[in-house]
Amino acid sequence: MPYSPQHLVQPPSRDEVDRMPGATVVEFGTPWCGHCQRAQPLIEQVLGGQQGVAHIKVEDGPGQRLGRSFGVKLWPTLVFLKDGKEAARLVRPQAVGEISDEVAALTGAGA
Repeated sequence: MPYSPQHLVQPPSRDEVDRMPGATVVEFGTPWCGHCQRAQPLIEQVLGGQQGVAHIKVEDGPGQRLGRSFGVKLWPTLVFLKDGKEAARLVRPQAVGEISDEVAALTGAGA
């Protein structure tokens, strides 16, 4: 499940996220957020061709439990998970390189 352009209608629970196997990128943001809109081409460029990395796009905001459980304060926030455990995070990524570096570290492609 590579890049997902749409936010999930119903986000997974934290327990479900914690049980996800393999490499996963959870993206927190909103469709109307300017920072999120500017980051989308960067995220798509990196995750669009990543067959081994799940991308979960979660609409965040006040009272949204999943975002609060990860301590998300700014959008977009990308949380990189390996077997349900946080390995890294990027807040408001500005360049393809910083996203691709984290994906490479997550998948072992940079080793």
